[in-house]
Amino acid sequence: MTQPRRRALDGIRILDFTWVVAGPVATRILADQGAEVIKIERRDSLDLGSRRGGFTGNLFRGKESMVINMADPRGREIAHQLVAVSDVVIDNFSARVMHNWGMDYTSIRQIKPDIIAVSMSGFGHTGPQKDYVSYGPTLQALSGYTLLMRHPEGEPAGWGYSYADMSGGYSGALAVLMALWHRKRTGEGQFVDLSQFETISSVVGPALLDILINKKTLAPLGNHSQEALAAPHGIYRCAGEDRWCAITVFTEDQWQAFCRAVGAPAWTQDVCFSSVDQRLAHQDELDRRVEAWTRQHTAEEVMTTLQHAGVPAGVVANGEDLDRDLQLRARGYWARVPTPEGDEVVLDGTPIKLSATPGYVAAPGPLLAEHTESVLKRLLGYSDEDLAQLKTRRIVAAHADIIAERAQS
Repeated sequence: MTQPRRRALDGIRILDFTWVVAGPVATRILADQGAEVIKIERRDSLDLGSRRGGFTGNLFRGKESMVINMADPRGREIAHQLVAVSDVVIDNFSARVMHNWGMDYTSIRQIKPDIIAVSMSGFGHTGPQKDYVSYGPTLQALSGYTLLMRHPEGEPAGWGYSYADMSGGYSGALAVLMALWHRKRTGEGQFVDLSQFETISSVVGPALLDILINKKTLAPLGNHSQEALAAPHGIYRCAGEDRWCAITVFTEDQWQAFCRAVGAPAWTQDVCFSSVDQRLAHQDELDRRVEAWTRQHTAEEVMTTLQHAGVPAGVVANGEDLDRDLQLRARGYWARVPTPEGDEVVLDGTPIKLSATPGYVAAPGPLLAEHTESVLKRLLGYSDEDLAQLKTRRIVAAHADIIAERAQS
């Protein structure tokens, strides 16, 4: 029988109170690297897609799910018992929630002195907005991302994807690792106060430096180059439904190569395109000319033609492109994970390759309350009779209880 591969965080147990996206992203990273993540959920938790795969399953993969009624004193007592056998307690509520449950750092360190508590709140635990509730798109608007994501003179478009949640999630995982390393060296736990507003503000990029150093306001660049003068430079529509290719021409040699690649039409000889300064001055017209050519070809054809000519170009990938991407497949990025029901789900994999302790997706997402009974028995020594009493009083729930309740409603 093949032995399971070692992972970097084997032996670390995390009590996970996170929800929505940012917090689950953090604990997903830790679970992929071997941490035992016990997810505390409500019995009325709502899912996006399948719990095994899909959006929710991908966020929760490799974790265990328990339902505990944290509004009940007995439920909070169970949570405290789980703190005593855990290494990390993590949440992404507003600052007041864990305090109201007696699960704040001051309280839980009385249970386990070396516990690490990570709070991924929207605004941190200090300041006038510490009790505000936030979501990723809200934080993107507050930090300037929504204003930046537009064409010059256009209305704010915002992101179609909650980048703030990913930024907060990766910062949360990093915070856990730093706190674990501190504890390994000193034997001491600590409280990590992570403001998601600050994590997203910290990665605004060059625009942030303009604000701090040059006292400028946030201004959108559209698809124009931020690194060096370039024209053409942008995302150009190609043949097919919603297909695009990115093209960048930095040097005069690349411009001449571009002209030859597109067949050297007469417009490429116009004086208004004769130098990079001229092309920048007439960029809108240049973009129209370039797109008239790209629309006649597939995105793959445009990319291949220009790359062979020495012009930087790349397909703007969609989900199908990523699924068939040869590089991702060669590195085994996509994880094909069997489910207890005998099916298989395809999830995105671990982008970090450790030679001695490779991370991997060990299990699909858990069904709601799938592990309530097993965790209470294994970690806290609860008997079947104890569990029956707790379920009757609606302090905890098993997956079968949830299914039965929903069938009756």
